[in-house]
Parts: sequence; structure tokens; C-alpha cells
Amino acid sequence: MSGGNPAANAPRCRLGVNIDHVATLRNARGGDHPDPVRAAQLALASGADGITAHLREDRRHIRDEDMARLAGLDAPLNFEMAATAEMMNICLNTRPHACCIVPENRSERTTEGGLDVVGQRETLEPMIARLADAGIRVSLFVDPEEAHIHAAAEIGAPVVELHTGEYHEAAQSTTPVRIQAAYDAIEAGARTAHEAGLEVHAGHGLTFHNVQNIAAIPVIRELNIGHFLVGEAVFMGLDGAVREMRRLIDDARTGLLV
Repeated sequence: MSGGNPAANAPRCRLGVNIDHVATLRNARGGDHPDPVRAAQLALASGADGITAHLREDRRHIRDEDMARLAGLDAPLNFEMAATAEMMNICLNTRPHACCIVPENRSERTTEGGLDVVGQRETLEPMIARLADAGIRVSLFVDPEEAHIHAAAEIGAPVVELHTGEYHEAAQSTTPVRIQAAYDAIEAGARTAHEAGLEVHAGHGLTFHNVQNIAAIPVIRELNIGHFLVGEAVFMGLDGAVREMRRLIDDARTGLLV
């Protein structure tokens, strides 16, 4: 994988841990165990810099009361949400540190791609302004495509989170040309966003096996990772999974790629 070692002089890359699927496990049985807030506390104690949670329209995992409790933690909360009036009002009442606006399709299992910022700019621009006025840092979840990145900057988003799903799929294929092309798209998107004055985050499908090449891109300031960490917690505990992810990210940032 290309990229050299400029990450050695880059700022520390933050790790946001998404605890949605702790709530998925809880909801499968009913009741209140396992508690996603307890998982958030453990993740923070194990090296996470913040917590991400997605309040979906259908409340399939995180629920309103979960968000209220997560907002009470002494740590940054990244509120993932669809671009709807309902979610904006809940976010304004919750007052998280940040929110990430994502596309949402009720029939999808997980987020399948980035926002159509170009097509939705008239909806997104006033929403970004209102959230920003409330002191909430707004990011837009986008595919690494120039048109959507530039549109995000033009409508006032201070942050974009690059969708790494295609890179995840490419890495699973073990086809070198496909992996390189997917990586190159993320690297180019990150550079475009940085040059446009945006803070750059990334996430979706990142694992122990593919995270380091992304973490080594110097302008990426934050990675948000959830499903893999919750799944890996079955085998090594959530604290062990978060600590290992933290180590891999830090090693990538200092050039100690494995």
C-alpha cells in the first residue's frame, strides 16, 4: 500500500467507538442487559477518545433514553442521525459534542453509502447552521468523491467522515488492484477535504486487519469503529478489543505498520 510514512509527524488520530450493537444485543432479548452506557464507559477507560451512537428512525438499537444517558458521560458524544426534523430536534435537546449526518434507509442492515450532499444541500445547509448555532460540531458522512466533499465545505460543514465501506469490501476480496484503488480513493478524498478546510474523519468496516493503512493517512484526525469491536469483544473482551485497536492506530501513526 502506498502512502509512505508522513503519518509519523501527524497529530494523534482519535478513536471513536460506536456502541450501537451492544444495544442490538440487548434488544434481541429485551430488558436492559447488556447496557450500552456501561460499554461506553469501558471503551473510554480502554483508550477510546469518544463514543458514537446512531439513533435510527425505527430505534432498532440505540433508543432515546440511551442517548440521554450517553450525553451525561464526561466524554465527547458523536450523535449519528438522519437529516430529518425529528432527529435534529432530538439532537438539539441532547446537546452532544458532535453529530454526524448519515443517509438512512429503513430496509438497510447498516449504512450503505455516503450522503448525496449535492442533491440534498438545500435540506442540509440550514440544518448544519442550526446545529452549529447550538454549539454542536457537524460532520457529513460522504463517499470519497470530490463533488460531495466540495459541496460539504460550501454549505458550512466543518467535518466530513469518509465512508470506508468500499475499502473494507476490497480488502476482503484480497485483490491487490482493487484494494489499492479503494485506498487511493480514500487518500485522495482525504486530501481534497483537508485542502478544502475540512477536518477529516473516516469509518465503516474498519478492522484490526485493514485499519492501519487508513490510520496512516496523516490528515485523517478521527476513526469511528463499532461493529467489529463489539463482535471482537465476544472473543477478547471489549476492553481488549479497544486497546488493540488503539495500539494499531497509534502504531500506524508512528510508522510501526505491521
